[in-house]
Amino acid sequence: MRAKASGGGGWSSSPRGERVPVAVLGATGAVGQTFIRLLDGHPLFEIAEVAASERSAGRPYAEAMTWHEGRLPPEVAGLTVLACDPRLVKSKVVFSALDASVAGEVEQAFAKAGAVVLSNAKNHRMDADVPLVIPELNADHLSLIDMQREKRGWSGAIVTNANCASTVVAVALGPLHAAFGIRQALIATMQAVSGAGYPGVASLDILGSVIPYIGGEEEKIEREVNKLLGTLGDGGVTPAPITISAHANRVPVEHGHTACMTVGFGRPVTPEEAVEVLTGWKGHAVCEGLPSAPADPLVVRSEPDRPQARKDVYSGGGMTTTVGRVRSDPLMHIRLVALSHNTVRGAAGGSILNAEVLGRMGKLPGVAQGAW
Repeated sequence: MRAKASGGGGWSSSPRGERVPVAVLGATGAVGQTFIRLLDGHPLFEIAEVAASERSAGRPYAEAMTWHEGRLPPEVAGLTVLACDPRLVKSKVVFSALDASVAGEVEQAFAKAGAVVLSNAKNHRMDADVPLVIPELNADHLSLIDMQREKRGWSGAIVTNANCASTVVAVALGPLHAAFGIRQALIATMQAVSGAGYPGVASLDILGSVIPYIGGEEEKIEREVNKLLGTLGDGGVTPAPITISAHANRVPVEHGHTACMTVGFGRPVTPEEAVEVLTGWKGHAVCEGLPSAPADPLVVRSEPDRPQARKDVYSGGGMTTTVGRVRSDPLMHIRLVALSHNTVRGAAGGSILNAEVLGRMGKLPGVAQGAW
């Protein structure tokens, strides 16, 4: 199934019959549409089914929603929207963009039916037997699937990616924690309106304003980052012992979550030491060369006014985290600013990369280990 493009480097499209058929749950929503866009022409996955709420079921996909992602792939436009029911959706690789209000039971039903569910919802992220994964950081956590299957008695699996704000924080802090051991972090986020879905925040509420509250977001950052940076053992993941204080703010930016962080370590760390570690970090080797994996998962900018959402959010196709303003701090040790694309790296793109890694590891139905 592995098909390298001639000349090296990229992936070419495999013959149609060789791609793995996948389904997108919650396909009519904002993140669901991002899945459709990113999977269009994917060399390893082919969109076979789309599913959404009962009010959309039975209609052609093009008529069931208002499209916001540029070109609507014609081969998807005519697909009939199915209900989110594993008796109707037959694909064994399922990308879930479902809202947390319904995701929990639906995703479990698919896992029981033998599907591998790549979830964007919060419902199962903190379950002890469910991997919470940014694969460049913690691909080894995917082995929790074996514990999950044994414990729950199902042949499928649920794999989650982190909250979009937790993602930008964890990618920036992960290499520093591995090198120096982080003790504490103070984090203030400036989060794009696309993180609220569509239609999101009313324009009269956000234009010319900053909203200093996003329900549940601070708690997610404070919990999820420690699991992401934790250590895998026989009994599961031991969370990293980092005390995190988070402030989450909604700002009038279309795409891109920015995090301003002040970080304390077990010993004094200089900005030069931090920059050296961040610049040299390339992430877990299992991601290397996969279609959704950026060549540089983390880029350090030296300009005093970067990163900026307008200039940096689409780095690496939206999968690269950009870090800048690494400098000393009078209260802790260093401070820095990080930016990631919230609906690509922090949502749909992150899930697709998780699936690609699972395939390379031989943990997707119908894909042999090493085939990719």
